[in-house]
Amino acid sequence: MILETITEHIENGHKIALAVVTKVWGSSPAPEGAMMTVTPDGLITGTVGGGSLEASVIEKAKTCLKEGKNGSFTFEFTNKEAEESLNMICGGKAEVFIRIFIPKPKLLIAGGGHVAYELYKLGKFLDFHTVIFEDRPEFGNKDRFPEADEIKVGDIRANLENYPIDENCYIVIVTRGHASDEEALKAVINTKAGYIGMIGSRKKVALTKEKIISSEKVSEDVWQKVYAPVGLNLGGDTPAEIALSIMAEILLIKNKGKLEHLKSIIIRR
Repeated sequence: MILETITEHIENGHKIALAVVTKVWGSSPAPEGAMMTVTPDGLITGTVGGGSLEASVIEKAKTCLKEGKNGSFTFEFTNKEAEESLNMICGGKAEVFIRIFIPKPKLLIAGGGHVAYELYKLGKFLDFHTVIFEDRPEFGNKDRFPEADEIKVGDIRANLENYPIDENCYIVIVTRGHASDEEALKAVINTKAGYIGMIGSRKKVALTKEKIISSEKVSEDVWQKVYAPVGLNLGGDTPAEIALSIMAEILLIKNKGKLEHLKSIIIRR
């Protein structure tokens, strides 16, 4: 049941924590080897003994999920604590290892043109779960994107609105025209996506911003999470160079990086 639960969550694109009791001292409600999964909402499968100990482990697992960090933690309860706080009849302590399982980040590409194709190749190289959204069958198919994890052909806005978008999704809008880009942006701007980027000139972006804010009643704060014009200013204007500048920006946001030269790193061959 535990392994099946972890597999199901990962396949559905959700992170989950596994808590394993690795050692116990004294009296503990948790036997060594007891396991429990915990979701970000605190839903569990299995048990590490129940009671206040289990509640403490759940809260620690939720913190680990939020921070994305594994760790080993000791939960100690003396006789006095057992009586006054933990509601246990005797004292002891338990060591619990919490492992976080995070699914692959998802790269959602709205469009199937030249820049989209180069983005797709970089996404697969960087081990993103890559999804193509296209309304033209000739540009959205397995012949063009043979290694894409998913290809959604049809109305781009509708398909984006129906896709389960969360903070593990990184969205790039590079469709065949301004109007289509705007519709795609309307579909995702109010989601919890980790990144939303839209291609275009500064003039086009300014006009789109004006339309989005007025028609969709989007606040300035919400607009600020849109990276447009998309990508870092690396120079170059070929589809491959543009795609690289976009992926560099995505990695910067995803990994909480910094725009600085790594002068202190010496590469030895």
